[in-house]
Amino acid sequence: MAAKTGEIIIKKYANRRLYNTGTSTYVTLEDLAGMVKRNEDFTVQDAKTGEDITHSVLTQIIFELENKDGQNMLPIPFLRQLIAYYGDQMQVVLPTFLEQSMSAFAKEQERMREQLTAAFGKSPIDMMNVSTPIKLVEEQVRRNTEMLQHAMKMFTPFPLNKSTNAVEADESSATEKPADTSGLNELKEQIAAMQRKLDSLDK
Repeated sequence: MAAKTGEIIIKKYANRRLYNTGTSTYVTLEDLAGMVKRNEDFTVQDAKTGEDITHSVLTQIIFELENKDGQNMLPIPFLRQLIAYYGDQMQVVLPTFLEQSMSAFAKEQERMREQLTAAFGKSPIDMMNVSTPIKLVEEQVRRNTEMLQHAMKMFTPFPLNKSTNAVEADESSATEKPADTSGLNELKEQIAAMQRKLDSLDK
């Protein structure tokens, strides 16, 4: 019935119907969205093959939510940039960065909620003025920028803030050179461009 303790299996049939094996009832994408909001862990499997299709179903839920009036949450520039990263070298780093970024945002939100409730007995919705959420977002963007810079430093074997001359000097002093450095040079150029964008955002 479940892949692991506490996890519910959702079966998806050829007619696109979804069956909750935990409650023995048919459910909708809206029902699954509600389960996500309630932190109920579930896995979606193809009823015929048993293949795990959770990723595609969750993506479909986001698509449905984005198409509802007044619920657009993903800005167009973000969607364009996300599409551009498919097939790019940074595709290796981006999933981990997005996951950590969302986790950090959720933890910060919970911490703020607890502090305001403890201090004033009111939720952040009751306390916030217009400028407060904007400041919180700006602070999170700054932290996310630092996180991405750290991830990029781990991904690449050379410091991001290293000057071009220093990089060239290191390359000239190396005792051995790879047979083909075109791929590495292209990656360096893309990361340098990313660093310039991050620096402008941070300013």
